[in-house]
Amino acid sequence: MQDFVRIHEDDNVAVALRPIAKGERLTVGKYQVTTLEEIPQGHKFALKEIAAGDPVTKYGFCIGLAKEAVAAGGWVHVHNIRTALGDLLTYQYEPSVSPLKESEHAFFDGFRRADGKVGVRNEIWIIPTVGCVNSIAKALEKKAQKFVGGTVEEVVAFVHPYGCSQMGDDQEHTRTVLADMIRHPNAGGVLVLGLGCENSNIPVLKDYIGEYDGQRVKFLQCQDVEDEQEEAMRLLGELAAYAGAFSREKVDASELIVGMKCGGSDGLSGITANPTVGGFSDLLISKGGTTILTEVPEMFGAETILMNRCETPELFEQTVSLINDFKNYFTSHNQTIYENPSPGNKKGGISTLEDKSLGCTQKSGSAPVKGVLAYGEPVKVKGLNLLSAPGNDLVASTALAVSGAHIVLFTTGRGTPFASPVPTVKISSNSRLAGHKDNWIDFNAGRMVEDKTKEELARELFEYVLEVASGRKVKAEEAGFHDMAIFKQGVTL
Repeated sequence: MQDFVRIHEDDNVAVALRPIAKGERLTVGKYQVTTLEEIPQGHKFALKEIAAGDPVTKYGFCIGLAKEAVAAGGWVHVHNIRTALGDLLTYQYEPSVSPLKESEHAFFDGFRRADGKVGVRNEIWIIPTVGCVNSIAKALEKKAQKFVGGTVEEVVAFVHPYGCSQMGDDQEHTRTVLADMIRHPNAGGVLVLGLGCENSNIPVLKDYIGEYDGQRVKFLQCQDVEDEQEEAMRLLGELAAYAGAFSREKVDASELIVGMKCGGSDGLSGITANPTVGGFSDLLISKGGTTILTEVPEMFGAETILMNRCETPELFEQTVSLINDFKNYFTSHNQTIYENPSPGNKKGGISTLEDKSLGCTQKSGSAPVKGVLAYGEPVKVKGLNLLSAPGNDLVASTALAVSGAHIVLFTTGRGTPFASPVPTVKISSNSRLAGHKDNWIDFNAGRMVEDKTKEELARELFEYVLEVASGRKVKAEEAGFHDMAIFKQGVTL
């Protein structure tokens, strides 16, 4: 295993890949360094003296400014580095050319729906229109497990607290997200469970759903029937019979849509796990597939990399708006834009938002940006898409699913058990986490600093994702975990 890594030749810091004791003598390229204090795994140490006010450079970019002079071998972290970012910025489009080439076809076994869409699961979903019927939905989920069998893989209720007492964008977001969920091809059948007096009631929601297959989508308004559970079970039986007629068939990987998210990051996330996902993204896109990158606040400080990969000036302008709209969202609530890294991030070695963002955007690989999506907007073009959503793990992962992701890849350095509406692959940045939380982690990218290259791990991850798309359950699914979270921004009545 390597002891440290200098990510880019221009960096004036290196990252410890194991705990490094005080007084260790290290050779890092042309630098001879003696550590002045203990450097925790994932944390940075200076390769040469950094004067107060000078840039600290990692990934070949400035990740902040030294708050005080740092001697060679000194620990570089939140105590002596601060963000160099400002608020709203002016950007210039300087397009870069992607090196990505087309590659040979790949395939998975998926479910072809009547409308031509493809799913990677054949589940029955219960979607409440309002939080008032959550308990009924969960009771139905339990009763309806008797319908699981054959090609019907699971019955899941996606409860949430919204659908009423909302105004403006919040109400629109709820309706859009619920409609997107109802249309998602991972569901072979959907029961829409309403109350009857809510703002986002079934008649209103139908306008957002648009055309639908009456065999695949059923509606029940609980106030309209004497025994809502009896009537719901009858409808769920019909949905199970319909969904059970589907079977897996060979599907080209060009029809696969994969969301990309990180959370509980550490100092190795941008070195191992996120670059592995970036390599995966390039592989899938080279085969005609689609990936979606989100968590806009964790693009701050690295946004120009994505902007200059936009295929057209129009996409560049949309990406500028994506970034600035989120900054305005922060300031409109009187919140600091750049106080982003969480306590867990900092403990793992991430010092500033630039540090976090430059690691986060490694997930995007090298493909050109082909689309920019509003929150809740479905993917329309193949290739790399950027999606407007916050950094919150559950909200962002749900946003990826409702925009069309069949699967979400979630990288982490600290671990988390949560799930999303679609299979959520947990990818560890370090081998310690992969061993410690084997019941959470599906794929160990920490091997990149041990015995594997990024290319080898990206290929392994690609093959694993095809297996998941073909029916292999991820750890969260095996545990029976399913989560959904809607982005709330405004007033509750």
